[in-house]
Amino acid sequence: MSQLRDRIQSIEKLGHYLSHISENDPQYVPFFKAIENAQLQNGWFKKEDCLLAFQSWGAALHPDKIAKWISDYPLTENSNPKTIAVIMAGNIPLVGLHDLISIWISGNNALVKCATKDRILIPFIVSNDPLLAALTEFTEGPLESFDAVIATGSNNAARYFDHYFSKYPNVIRKNKNAVAVLDGSETADDLEGLGKDILQYYGLGCRNVSKLYLPKNYDLNQVFGGLYPFAKNIDMNKYANNYDYNKAVYLMSGFDFLENGFFMLREEKTISSPIATAHYEFYDAIEPLIAHLEDQKNNIQCIISNSTLPGAIRFGEAQNPELWDYADGVDTLSFLNSL
Repeated sequence: MSQLRDRIQSIEKLGHYLSHISENDPQYVPFFKAIENAQLQNGWFKKEDCLLAFQSWGAALHPDKIAKWISDYPLTENSNPKTIAVIMAGNIPLVGLHDLISIWISGNNALVKCATKDRILIPFIVSNDPLLAALTEFTEGPLESFDAVIATGSNNAARYFDHYFSKYPNVIRKNKNAVAVLDGSETADDLEGLGKDILQYYGLGCRNVSKLYLPKNYDLNQVFGGLYPFAKNIDMNKYANNYDYNKAVYLMSGFDFLENGFFMLREEKTISSPIATAHYEFYDAIEPLIAHLEDQKNNIQCIISNSTLPGAIRFGEAQNPELWDYADGVDTLSFLNSL
């Protein structure tokens, strides 16, 4: 049985490792080789995006932040550890790492099934620490001999998970997206932050903004201006193919949309949008919008805004959640402690 202080120390060491990445440091040669292999396995995992994900986690796993996160939980040495099956999504680099860290800190063991296109990075991280490796088993076959489940996937996958794992304690996550609420007072820096929230990781994450709520008569060119730093996305084949395909669908379907050569804006009520597209909708007053967002909360991962909306996140911070920012608002650590 591992000791809580040892588990905390291993997680702090991981944070330190991810915070000091350098191509000039020989200890990171295997690290960059893992990134290279991950990109060969998944064309979306560009080196710069992998590094952004690692650096974000390095910041999140600062000792002070770990201490703040766990301070509200009655963590123990856990004399009866459970095995938690974890099914990871693999849409952006290191997605699913928070679930692993929660399992480690709770003193349980993880049985991990990585996404088909994401079997390099997280196993590499785990292999770097003997204690974390001892708490974690990776499998590519059927999940067997576990006590509870944490599974993340598409809406279709979530329906399958609900059926297959219904007899186990579980956390099942489906597709959600971030939304942004603008009021017209945003600065140029805010709009560049919005561009990052939309297009970091090519818009593939559940925390990427896919829907904009705009005041009446808002100038959409301001949104395009904030997106400009990501213009080189179109040089990436997988992104460009999606852009061309979705643009062709809109043209053949007679949809109205605006585009700037690498991104499209379409007025549409649904929250989830295709790659290289954001939906937008105009609002008249903030109070009805707040009610609407509450109605849509099951489809919203987070809200980006300068407004005083409940739980709103600053522009540019969508992909930098803290340890206490739980996906789907489900407190994973409380779930694990309840087993």
